[in-house]
Amino acid sequence: MTDLRNYALVTGAYWGFTLTDGALRMLVLLHFHELGYSPVQIAFLFLLYEFFGVVTNLIGGWIGSHMGLKVTLFSGLLLQVLVLSALGFLQVDWSPLVSVCYVMGLQALSGIAKDLTKMSSKSAIKTLVPPEADSALFKWVAVLTGSKNALKGVGFFLGGLLLTILGFHWAVWSMAIGLLVILVATLISLPGEIGMAKKKTKFQAILSKSRQINLLSAARLFLFGSRDIWFVVGLPVFLSASLGWSHTEVGGFLALWVIGYGGVQAWAPKLLKQAFGGSTPGGRSASNGAFALAGLTALIAVGVGLDLSPWITVVLGLAVFGLIFAVNSSVHSYLILAYTEADQAALNVGFYYMANAAGRLVGTLLSGLVFQIAGLLGCLWVSAIFVLLAGVISLRLPRQHFIN
Repeated sequence: MTDLRNYALVTGAYWGFTLTDGALRMLVLLHFHELGYSPVQIAFLFLLYEFFGVVTNLIGGWIGSHMGLKVTLFSGLLLQVLVLSALGFLQVDWSPLVSVCYVMGLQALSGIAKDLTKMSSKSAIKTLVPPEADSALFKWVAVLTGSKNALKGVGFFLGGLLLTILGFHWAVWSMAIGLLVILVATLISLPGEIGMAKKKTKFQAILSKSRQINLLSAARLFLFGSRDIWFVVGLPVFLSASLGWSHTEVGGFLALWVIGYGGVQAWAPKLLKQAFGGSTPGGRSASNGAFALAGLTALIAVGVGLDLSPWITVVLGLAVFGLIFAVNSSVHSYLILAYTEADQAALNVGFYYMANAAGRLVGTLLSGLVFQIAGLLGCLWVSAIFVLLAGVISLRLPRQHFIN
């Protein structure tokens, strides 16, 4: 039987962190765009955030398997509280170099915090769901992932709103206080032994994975790189600079996009259950979804290149992209847990999300560079290539509905 109490505790902590993470991303992006920073400079603000996500997922999984997932979850929440508090001391009269370095350093810590929290939360689900309950595992993973992304969308809107109402400094301080309350509640209530491996793994073994985990991780890298190439810098700056949208409108649109994306993820088990007649998804689902995304992204790029209405191409097109992407991401999140043993979940999920963070790192850098050189159109074409590569890699995953 699923441990609903601890599932609720883990999910609640992840929800609280996700709200601040989404809001912080929007606060930093819009604040520095308002100060006149270029797309490349804004992209650099997030580079260390993504880079340290790569490192954290790799090492954090090993730490979680040895010390328990409560330690890594608590560490992630505490670190984010410290980051939010420190960002409140940023001053507008600092030189661009000092400001960028200061924010990059804090964003690096925030990246560590985010991936400690995400790895801990998603790994914990494998330990809380009985090993024989494969359909329940898919359902609970989808609920956690979908609700997280929906709340991240709320966070985008919250960030734009708080920036408008409170200003940058009081916005980050108010979020730090809220997350501190969640941290204390989690520390008191969650059992300390959750996620510990029965057999300790040597540190050098963290890169030694099964073939299906390596393939799925590689596909994940290109899948999330494809999204962030246009999503991180290109789309928000395009909506603000080219379409003249306000901070609240940009934050609101991205919020609706991510909320819809998260909602579809939460419903993915039911959608795929109908598609597969009750079976769980396999590698074919991942490859088909990626190829569908590649075709759609190419169509959006053609529409942008022909100067069609941005409401049809960018707004509506990327909304449909989000729906397909959500189902594909949900399939990935299920497969990584289906491919691993419960007491090795932290190690394998950490490795998998290392690839996820690497994709976001590459996507973030390319988002600023490609947008500055070729605009949103260039971002979309590079995104199409990335997601096509994700589909090609996924073709080598087991075709059958694999359950470990």
